[in-house]
Amino acid sequence: MMEMKPIRVMIVDDHDMVRNGLSVLLSTFSQFKLIAEASNGEEAIRVSNEMRPDVLIMDLVMPGINGVQAIDAIHKNCPQIKIIALTSFKEQNLVYEALQAGAISYLLKNVSIDELAESIMAAYQGKSTLAPEATQALISAVTHPPAPAHDLTEREQEVLALIVKGMNNPDIAEHLTISRSTVKNHVSNILAKLDVSSRAEAIVVALQHKLVDMESIQ
Repeated sequence: MMEMKPIRVMIVDDHDMVRNGLSVLLSTFSQFKLIAEASNGEEAIRVSNEMRPDVLIMDLVMPGINGVQAIDAIHKNCPQIKIIALTSFKEQNLVYEALQAGAISYLLKNVSIDELAESIMAAYQGKSTLAPEATQALISAVTHPPAPAHDLTEREQEVLALIVKGMNNPDIAEHLTISRSTVKNHVSNILAKLDVSSRAEAIVVALQHKLVDMESIQ
């Protein structure tokens, strides 16, 4: 009977103690072989591309290129690498962003070593593992979706407020001292982000979800 090769693991965390602790814990399992470490997102992208681990354990909150950005880059460059997000944070947006970027699993750092080991083996087989808090965050995202336009830029919010006020593009251009073509681009972006097809629909959505401060545009 052929002996299985150990799962090649890489750890990414900006804290030396966390990396060292995980390294020691993983060394107690014959199923795993730690092949690389990285202390930031930029290093993670470079080293993972060179070493091509089977499973990568990724911290999310790091200076510079954060974990979500690193996951996105690694997943695009090396989609065969299974990435486990391991973090202290359980915020809904962070869970969603990490999974959208390409993480297969989302765990909190209070996970037991046996649970982490099981998650690594599951990830290697293409199976997801979510911390209960992460599952709850995703359920909340579905049952209580955020209001649209949370990603409007400050300038787009200004333009939307003036649309609600009833201004046309030339008026908006003059009011904000920008070109009409720039206004046109802003309006197109606003309609796309609000998922509407007309200025009238944009006004309805803006008022329904209180996306503009009505007092500021009187």
